Amino acid sequence: MSLDGIVVKALVHELQACVKARIHKIYQPTDNELILHIRGQGVNGKLLLSAHPSMPRLHWTEQPWANPPEPPMFCMLLRKYCEGGVIEAVRQIGLERVVEFDIRHRDELGDASLKRIVVEIMGRHSNLILLDPATGIIHDGIRHVTPAISSYRVVLPGSAYVSPPEQNKVDPLTVSEQDFSSLVPREGRLPEPSDAAFEKEASSALLAAFTGLSPLLSREIAHRATLQPQGLWAVFRSLMERIARNEYEPNLVLQEDGKAVFSAIPLSHVDGAAHTFPAMHECLEAFFRDKASRDLVRQRTTDLNRFLVNETAKNEKKLIKLQETLDEASGADRFRRIGELLTANLYACKRGDTSVDVIDYYEEEQPAVTIALDPLLTPNENAQRYFRKYNKLKNSREVVTGQIVATQDELAYLASVLQGLESASPDDIAEIREELIEQGYIRQRGAKRGAKKKKNDRPVILCYTSSEGIPIYVGKNNTQNDYITNRLAAASDTWLHTKDIPGSHVLIRGGAFGDATLQEAAVLAAYYSKAKSSSSVPVDYTLIRHVRKPNGAKPGFVIYDGQRTLFVTPEESRIQQMPSAIK
Repeated sequence: MSLDGIVVKALVHELQACVKARIHKIYQPTDNELILHIRGQGVNGKLLLSAHPSMPRLHWTEQPWANPPEPPMFCMLLRKYCEGGVIEAVRQIGLERVVEFDIRHRDELGDASLKRIVVEIMGRHSNLILLDPATGIIHDGIRHVTPAISSYRVVLPGSAYVSPPEQNKVDPLTVSEQDFSSLVPREGRLPEPSDAAFEKEASSALLAAFTGLSPLLSREIAHRATLQPQGLWAVFRSLMERIARNEYEPNLVLQEDGKAVFSAIPLSHVDGAAHTFPAMHECLEAFFRDKASRDLVRQRTTDLNRFLVNETAKNEKKLIKLQETLDEASGADRFRRIGELLTANLYACKRGDTSVDVIDYYEEEQPAVTIALDPLLTPNENAQRYFRKYNKLKNSREVVTGQIVATQDELAYLASVLQGLESASPDDIAEIREELIEQGYIRQRGAKRGAKKKKNDRPVILCYTSSEGIPIYVGKNNTQNDYITNRLAAASDTWLHTKDIPGSHVLIRGGAFGDATLQEAAVLAAYYSKAKSSSSVPVDYTLIRHVRKPNGAKPGFVIYDGQRTLFVTPEESRIQQMPSAIK
């Protein structure tokens, strides 16, 4: 992972600013994350400590985190021992991804006591642990590790704290040239720097020998050695001397495939758009901001997503069956013609005949055709049998046509809800779930029979400000779309939506805006749609008075006219440059 021991060193260096500051509040918004609100010594911010299995980290954060109405037991324990306490020290253990916070706090009797929060960033084994440093006894951990899980180290209240197992690697900040040569031998062991295999083998040797280095950083050192004549040791020593002096250049590289990596040093071997940051904490906040939000949404909407995908598949199969029935019903006129031809030739057949040859006077050439008969029926009964088939297929055609339209509308609605899930923030999930409950798709969890939940009359809306200073409102789900279009909008406002593509309703306030605002609103409409990853996306725009919702239509469905169409490419970098707020 990108968060290696060098990145942790940079983070801990920056965290020295909060030594002697006070922990004002402690929150636990999720099962794996803690928020420490720290004030004093010129510091006033929220420090995130995360033991998330796939995104463990610690950094200052400006994201809004929901505070649960009932704090978990671990949060209550931290409040008891650490809230109001002063941070005495912040240290990294060697170059490992383990950080300790020493906190001095006064208990109920007014006596000072020292507690320690240990942040262990170890992938799926990450943990946050509160312990007594004097005795080494664990008060509790955010994740319990029982003897059945690990016989080496147990994380349970009352057990002794055991440090994570050592990797027996060398500290890269203090290694000598002689020791480096013995750990990473050049002669006969590594290819020449000009050899394509050098970078791979050198990075593997660095990774195996030194603590604190990630595969990403090891590849960067090896890559630099291929570009500089001084050699691998010179590149390694130069870089480690800068890190020892805490001289960092935090940067984030967005690669062409959409993936991003970050480091405490510039990355010359990674192709993509690089962004530098004044602090390592800001770099991590930018990297994890959207990633953490999407992960939380994915966790909380697994059941909804599975349900919507299954419903979509069922309706797609239903649509195929209905189309087959409609194709069959399209031959109804053939049975009417046979019935009429048979009626005109009743004299030519009798009961017991299996067929009769008649002249088809509907055709210009009047060819002879053979009509199959039921030998158990009279000629007239055979004719009526064909008329009944005609009427049945004619009636089914009308019914099936209506069912096809209804099924297509259902698929469009399910697609709009799925799109809402894709662009949802954690705060939007409740609105989408409530919408599906109201539409009768799912049941309300834990609700008593007959009990009605009070609906929030005004959803929270995302509002951007254009480069011309004009407010642009974006609906991220059907509830918000309905509110923006049918209640928030005024007659002079301009409404936008991707053409024939599920997406958000976008509203430009007022009529005094230029082409720049219109283009930016169209980009927002394309970005918050199913065509987010496409280019040249068609976006319709029209005045709000030309937009209306039919009676009985599902949430988010409207019809409109008088529109014009723009073609835009949704660029995430352009969206991020636009100021936004929740209103």
